[in-house]
Amino acid sequence: MQNIVIEEIKQIKDDVEELSKLLKMVVDDGASIGFLPPLEQKESAKYWETVLAPEVILYVAKVNNEVAGCIQLHLVTKPNGIHRAEICKLMTHPNFRRNGIGRLLMQKAEERAKQENRSLLVLDTREGDPSNRLYKSLEYQEVGKIPEYAISPSGNLDATVIYYKVL
Repeated sequence: MQNIVIEEIKQIKDDVEELSKLLKMVVDDGASIGFLPPLEQKESAKYWETVLAPEVILYVAKVNNEVAGCIQLHLVTKPNGIHRAEICKLMTHPNFRRNGIGRLLMQKAEERAKQENRSLLVLDTREGDPSNRLYKSLEYQEVGKIPEYAISPSGNLDATVIYYKVL
């Protein structure tokens, strides 16, 4: 594997095309991240154009200047939740999977959460997805499952697994 560079994205315009392709690819491949296939490129681009906000930190992993993955850290802004953040939309390009990119992105998000004085991270993922193994290996604790949480591409209602980690 080539050198993996992880950078924070503060302006989406330079990366919107590649991020849109990544989102479309993982959704069309069956990922459960809020969209259903087939995802139109236009809808994917529209999502990315609205994602950045002061409370959303976006990291992108690149290999040879090609987007290989991304992760979002959503800082909770409610007064009773300023100690926590949510991990969202961890994606790895299919051509770069099994190379540690997801793990590196998770570690980068955790580091940033600590810098932002966040002591609790939460996330959820579809039951049975490979990401469950990653989260457990990073010492995230499973809280439980919510049945019939998200509609799958086949029309089934899939459960989601909720995890947390105290930093």
